[in-house]
Formats: sequence, structure tokens, C-alpha cells
Amino acid sequence: MNVLQVHISLAGENHMRISWITDDNSAPSIVEYGTLPGQYTFSSSGETTSYNYLFYSSGKIHHTVIGPLEHDTIYFYRCGGQGPEFQLKTPPGQFPVTFAIAGDLGQTGWTKSTLDHIDQCKYDVHLLPGDLSYADCMQHLWDNFGELVQPLASARPWMVTQGNHEKEKIPFFTDTFESYNARWKMPFEESESTSNLYYSFEVAGVHVIMLGSYTDYDELSDQYRWLKADLSKVDRKKTPWLVVLFHVPWYNSNHAHQGEGDGMMAAMEPLLYAAGVDLVFAGHVHAYERSKRVNKGKSDPCGTVHITIGDGGNREGLAQKYIHPTPEWSMFREASFGHGELKIVNSTHAFWSWHRNDDDEPVRSDQVWITSLISSGCLAENAYESSKILVSP
Repeated sequence: MNVLQVHISLAGENHMRISWITDDNSAPSIVEYGTLPGQYTFSSSGETTSYNYLFYSSGKIHHTVIGPLEHDTIYFYRCGGQGPEFQLKTPPGQFPVTFAIAGDLGQTGWTKSTLDHIDQCKYDVHLLPGDLSYADCMQHLWDNFGELVQPLASARPWMVTQGNHEKEKIPFFTDTFESYNARWKMPFEESESTSNLYYSFEVAGVHVIMLGSYTDYDELSDQYRWLKADLSKVDRKKTPWLVVLFHVPWYNSNHAHQGEGDGMMAAMEPLLYAAGVDLVFAGHVHAYERSKRVNKGKSDPCGTVHITIGDGGNREGLAQKYIHPTPEWSMFREASFGHGELKIVNSTHAFWSWHRNDDDEPVRSDQVWITSLISSGCLAENAYESSKILVSP
């Protein structure tokens, strides 16, 4: 039995989901784990799925939740009762916490460079705002991607959302996100969502919401209703930072994909503003851009910092053409492959840095300290208006 494409994700408070694929249909969905190498004090059983896509049949896909786990602790584990031993580190239970962020990864030499840079970063959770494998219906590329990212994705939780390259729709044959949903199960049920395409989770004082740019988002949609309910439940005393990810950027001064996020922005930006979202990360545009705090298309000290980071290394290349003059809300933009690091130091301050693949990982091409909205007084000022928007039926 081969244990392949191992990756992990957060699955509710103090729990982790281990996912892997086997070529043996009788292989058990068991994960044995413990805090010492080769000594597995605990075990959990999980679920399996598989899918067919035209002439392709996936292996047996296993998803097993383990826990409860201690914070900031290394666990050793193995899948299916045999095979190689892996190790993972759980995120801390309190600040500081560091996120590595890169979208539009693909499977090129640039992807490998991005992953190598991320591997040098001391991060706790990887956030990926869509476009993972660029399989585009060629299912063996999903398998290749799973093997490519396994060294990192088996050791730290990877939290992902879908992009356009996950759609893979062939008329009359397939569900749009069948491959993605089968392979990359995220904690949607744990966050009371009805779809794997949008969900939320909390880690060390940060509430993270992953939204779907390619499922309905208007005011009558399930996603809109779920988002409104999720935002209204966030306790900013417990989780002072609020971060959102989706694939198609709302603030984009690149010629590529101009205006594609406008519909989702019109529907959902009022909710994000009312809730006091600190940061939004998007992909899709194969370049890097960071905004000031913005709302309704212009600078607003109580708005959200929008960062486009779709520069992970895809095969389509970089988006080199920017709109001139630069919009007043755009602070930094550059078409280079790279990744970002968000270190949330405490309840009031976070340090954001963007690192080009062309440089050594310690070199920061863009960097900024960000102050949380909860510490700026914005949430108190907007409390009445916010409650009206978030609590209204």
C-alpha cells in the first residue's frame, strides 16, 4: 500500500484533518499519532471518497480528523496503519502567529522556488486563495500537485479556497468542483457552512474566512447568508483580527482580470466593512499589489487592506501591465513571483512582508506594520450601523 499526497488542515478547535490517497481500495482510513517518534499513543478513524472523471479513476481518498491536540506541539503520525512516518506542528494557541500566503501556485519551476522560500519561513498555517494545481481537467496533474506539495502540506495546515482553475466543468459530464472537493476537504461543516467552497476557522486570536468567488454570492445566496451569520458570531475580544480570502480581487489596478470581482464586491463589501475586516487576500491576477485601507473604491481609515498575491508560480506567467496613473488607494504593486508572510504579533499589531523569488527569503520587497481596526476605535464608531447590517434579516 502506498500512502500518497498527504496534506493536513485545521478541522475545528484543537483538531486536524489528515488527508491522503492510496491505490489500495481496502486500505483503512486510520491515523495513528503521538508526541514521540514511532510511539503512537492515539488513533482515529475517518472517511473515504473517490471519483471518476471521464477515463480517470482516482485512488481511494482518505480524510481522518485527529485530536484534541495540544497547541504549538509537534506530533508524529502515520496513515493507514503502515507506511512512512510524518510529523506536523500544531499552531499556537495565542499570539504571535504567522501565516504564509501564496495563491495561483501551479507546478512550474517558479512554484518550486516559491515552496522552497516558504519552507524557509517559520510559519504556522499556509493560506492559499485559489488556483492550486492548474490541472484543468487533466486529473493526473492533481496527483502530481499532491506529491509536489506533500513535504510542506503534511507538516503545516494548508487552508485553501477555490479558483477558476478548480472549476473543471465538462458539459453533461462532471460537477464543477468534483476533483477539488474530493481531494481538499476543508472545515465547512465545522463552521456551519453547507459547502466546501466557503468556510471559516480560528487560530490564535485570528478569525479567518474563506469565500468562494465561483459560487453564488448575491444577497439571496446561501454563501451571503452564511457569511452574514458567521461575521455576526465573531467575538473580537477572543479573536481581535479578522481576515478574509477569496480568489478574484476587488481592488486591482492591473489590466489582467479588470472588473471581474465587481459583482461580489457590490454584494459583500458592505458586510466586510460593517464587521471591521482587517485584511483581504486574493489571487487570480498573477502579480502582487497592496492597498491602503479602502472601502467603496477609495481610501478609508476604517476600511480593509486588500492584498493581491496571485504570484505563486503558475504556468500562465506574470501579469505585467498596470493601469496608469496608479489609483490613490494602491500602495505597492509589482509583477514578480513570490509569497507573503503575515506575522500577527499581538491584538493590535501585525507585520506583513512580501518576498520575491528572485531574492533570498530574508529579503523583503514590500513590508508594512498594520494596526488592527479593533484597536483604532473604528469598530466602536461604527457599532450601530454595523449591527443594523449584520443582524438585519
